[in-house]
Amino acid sequence: MTELPPADGRHPYDYYYRPGLPLRPPPPRAVPSELWFEPRKALLGPWIDVRREPVDTPRTRLMADHLWQGDEPMDELVAAFRRMGSAGGRRMLNRALEHGIDSVDEPLPELVNLFARLDDPPAWYDPDLWEYGRRLWINVSLAGKMAMGVQDFMGTFVGSEVASAVGQTGRFVNDPYRRGLESSVWFRSVTAPRALERWNPIFADTVRVRFMHAQVRSMLRNTWGEEHFARHGNPISNATTMGAAVTFGLSPICFDHVHGRRCSTAQLDAVMHYWGYIAYVFGVAEELIPRSAAEGMEMADYMVATAGIAPQWTATMAGAAARKFSTSTPVGKLQIAATAPLLGALSYYSSPRLVRALLAETPLRVVPLEPWSSLVGAAAATEVRLRAIDDHLPGARGRMIRRARHIDPMWDRNTRVARYLAARVGIRGTPFDQHDASVAGCPV
Repeated sequence: MTELPPADGRHPYDYYYRPGLPLRPPPPRAVPSELWFEPRKALLGPWIDVRREPVDTPRTRLMADHLWQGDEPMDELVAAFRRMGSAGGRRMLNRALEHGIDSVDEPLPELVNLFARLDDPPAWYDPDLWEYGRRLWINVSLAGKMAMGVQDFMGTFVGSEVASAVGQTGRFVNDPYRRGLESSVWFRSVTAPRALERWNPIFADTVRVRFMHAQVRSMLRNTWGEEHFARHGNPISNATTMGAAVTFGLSPICFDHVHGRRCSTAQLDAVMHYWGYIAYVFGVAEELIPRSAAEGMEMADYMVATAGIAPQWTATMAGAAARKFSTSTPVGKLQIAATAPLLGALSYYSSPRLVRALLAETPLRVVPLEPWSSLVGAAAATEVRLRAIDDHLPGARGRMIRRARHIDPMWDRNTRVARYLAARVGIRGTPFDQHDASVAGCPV
């Protein structure tokens, strides 16, 4: 039976989609912005028609609809744990992850419902295709990985929805080393072979991150209220989670293709399958997960186009990062000038307009981006072309397999740095439990 939207005083779009329901229009804030046009066109232009206002398709309409909703089974579990107490709920979740739902005494119905989905992969999931996609994703160029990293950074700090969420939690300002370590550890881990098989500890950590996102969503809904929901939709929405997966997955390989290291449709589809199943374990509704790279590109185009303009939190977070810079002393001015190569790299991999939006309220707003942006571009193009040549030399397949035998070497290096920085302030683990107390005061 098709469920109807709520009739209990909540916002009329505050419900979870069911097949047969009319699709909701996008939240008022989700309008295309010129700010994101340049990076969209650069990466996706060879495959889809990238316009200033994204092409309206069934996939983009579904994305717009799911900006209103979170992660249904995990949202319900967070609410149930809030009623019973977060400590007991955490113990129950951990036991189910590590020993199975049958090992939990009197499990909550919401926990049983979640694990019915987690313990039974969907029919479309192909572990061999997932593994092929993993290898392809690891084997993109360093420049391609940088493109993904920078674009994720810009989405996090300049995009309206994500910047507001991470700004409100305060973790990038107040707890940056733990937050950075968590992100780096998870990205490193998910590149391991069989990372998301049910009894792999990486699978359990992925579910813990998903649980943490649902905790933050609950806290933000309570903090921001119904007026914010009416304009912005659900914080850390299901659509935004899927949007992250399609951009994480496709940006690196698309970057390589655009710069001369061609990829086939089958390779793109394999990478999309790799990230599609990651999205499934992360709680994306099954109807939203693309079955091909072409569908994923439509969704990525829509999500980036409607990422929005920098909210007030952008200035707060960028200001905190740039507070050590001063224009009042010669040394301070030299330090500001020394950031030019880094800012030029950010400009090349995103756009000058995005960099200026990020730095608008900081002393770094006047730093020139050229010639560094062009130099980084030349170096990136050269690296991709060299990798393209390597692909056609004898033994290329063996080199690909060796590179991906364990984990992504780039994320391994990044995690070593993140662990070192975190250890300096006494942080040595990543239990992903920083928000257990965030929802304690939320209404049940």
